[in-house]
Amino acid sequence: MDAVDQQDNSIRFVAGVTRTVAKAADFAAAKGIPLGDDYAAVLADRSVDAVVLATPHSQHCEQIVQAAAAGKHVYTEKPFTLDRASAERAAAACRDAGVVLAVGFNRRFRPAVREVRRLVTEGRLGKIVHLEGDFHGAPLKAPAGWRLSIDENPGGGMTGKGIHIIDAMIWMSGPITSLFAYSDSHLHVGEHRDDTTSVAFRFASGATGMLSTILATPEFWRMHVFGTEGWAEIRDERTLTTRYSGGKPETVEYSDNNSIGESLLCFVDAIKGRGRYPVTFEEAINGAALLEGLERSAASGTAVRIA
Repeated sequence: MDAVDQQDNSIRFVAGVTRTVAKAADFAAAKGIPLGDDYAAVLADRSVDAVVLATPHSQHCEQIVQAAAAGKHVYTEKPFTLDRASAERAAAACRDAGVVLAVGFNRRFRPAVREVRRLVTEGRLGKIVHLEGDFHGAPLKAPAGWRLSIDENPGGGMTGKGIHIIDAMIWMSGPITSLFAYSDSHLHVGEHRDDTTSVAFRFASGATGMLSTILATPEFWRMHVFGTEGWAEIRDERTLTTRYSGGKPETVEYSDNNSIGESLLCFVDAIKGRGRYPVTFEEAINGAALLEGLERSAASGTAVRIA
């Protein structure tokens, strides 16, 4: 839980809530954060301006609704929720209460991703016709609790990895309207834990897209945006290569940055009325609907419409 310092852009954590206090007691004590297990009590605390949720995905909706009812601004870890209905309910609660809702898609704050977004919005790449992405890496190992739960993590690595690139693509090209997904297991056969997931989709704009997220291979990150006048590819979140019609590829290396910290400071700015948090309600809902559609498509072997 956090309180926004009224004098500057900092966030001061004034309370923490967890299901098993003993597991986080040492960390909280080292940081000087009072720790308890009563979420309602913290929401009733007038010194708390906002909440930061790093909880199981299936709990986000109810916790967001409760926070909004208490007049607290909300920053929630991604994914927003796991289905369209709960995403719409959570967004509506924040909208009706007039509180800021921020979904923690910190890759939007990476300099290379921001630059591609600028190229897209300024029309430098022409009409966007296709987007591709990869986000791979070894899965978490036990004990990881709910982060290894099948119910909390549909589509293998989608909730932990792939959803970041999906969100960036939605930011570049607008809402996704349909998809076809494969999701399978190579390392955990018999455990029903998918580790190789591929999705093909179509955007409302008419553009197409492809994404793969694999937990059975070493780390790899790529996003590629193709337009009628040029293309832009990001590797490892920092290396941006562009090529325009009639030109040669040009590569720029961006420095690393604290993208999570920047997203939290943007959350503060939105609370103070100094701008909007970049992830809109509609974009967050579209991402949640995609997770729901992906699970249905992989199970049925058919294309699924999600808009």
